[in-house]
Amino acid sequence: MGGFALIFVIIILASLLVFSFTSWLFTHYSWSISPVWKQVINTLLVILSVMLGITCISRIKGVQNRQRKFFSPMIYAFEQMAQGNFNIDLSFYGQQVQRNHPYHGIIESMQHMATELGEMEQMRQEFISNVSHEIQSPLTSIIGFAEALNNEDLTKKEKNHYLQIIKTESLRLSKLSENLLKLTSLESEKTPFEPKQYRLDRQIRRVILACEPQWTAKCIDTQIELENISIHADEDLLEQVWINLIHNSIKFTPENGEIIVTLLKENDSAIVTIKDTGIGMTEAVQARIFERFYKADISRNRQNGGSGLGLSITKKILEMHKGKITVKSEINKGTDFTIKLPLQ
Repeated sequence: MGGFALIFVIIILASLLVFSFTSWLFTHYSWSISPVWKQVINTLLVILSVMLGITCISRIKGVQNRQRKFFSPMIYAFEQMAQGNFNIDLSFYGQQVQRNHPYHGIIESMQHMATELGEMEQMRQEFISNVSHEIQSPLTSIIGFAEALNNEDLTKKEKNHYLQIIKTESLRLSKLSENLLKLTSLESEKTPFEPKQYRLDRQIRRVILACEPQWTAKCIDTQIELENISIHADEDLLEQVWINLIHNSIKFTPENGEIIVTLLKENDSAIVTIKDTGIGMTEAVQARIFERFYKADISRNRQNGGSGLGLSITKKILEMHKGKITVKSEINKGTDFTIKLPLQ
């Protein structure tokens, strides 16, 4: 007999006994009590009787063993999750708990919670591993070249070279720290989100002009086709998007290459396209390019000072604006980033 069926039987028996007892009691002593108070007294006695009955039954050794056997896998699963092991096994309930069983929802919730916590733990470990790797590399260079400066036989040119490397790696650490703080702030939704109406075309043009020293140094032909479009968005956050994407295009476009930036209105959306003739990406790389710390070529990104966070930040900012970003690319043929943003 199921637990709920047993409780139902106890309630029926307790009700019959209580009503029989109170009827005899009131008749025998000729007590004159209103029907309302009779109902209240009967209800209270039924509740007390049911509680007493359940308590007595629960103290039976066979019942205790059955309860212990039923709940022990669930208790063990909770203990495993508390210790950080989210690979729990609740197959014990497979045949005992049918879909209409009251505990079925609890079992499913536990499985779902364990899966979600397991994925979060894996992401946390990967994040810590990636951060440690990114920090260790510049620190190793800084320590190594700082120790090399103790060599009195170094020429002034060599010392200046080592100092420049230390400065570069220190700036890389600073940028990594800044991006980590930015990404953490965005994901925790603690970043101020202050949308306002402003001219999107003017913002993009301003960012491109600010990058002029970088693209002119590589003799990159930059073409701009921007429609006059106003948008309701957070101006500071979106500026970070254009800085990240345009810097990437300049970084991975060889000398005498080409970058084309267009902005047009499509229905109630603004469409921004940033196209370059850079080194391009494979389909496998495109599928992972927005992951935190992902680098298609670690040595190439290190040489260019990348940390693998820029595109993650970009995607998160666009999601905050209910926008989308897609990428199309071919090796040695360039890359196209397309951003779609709602105007309101």
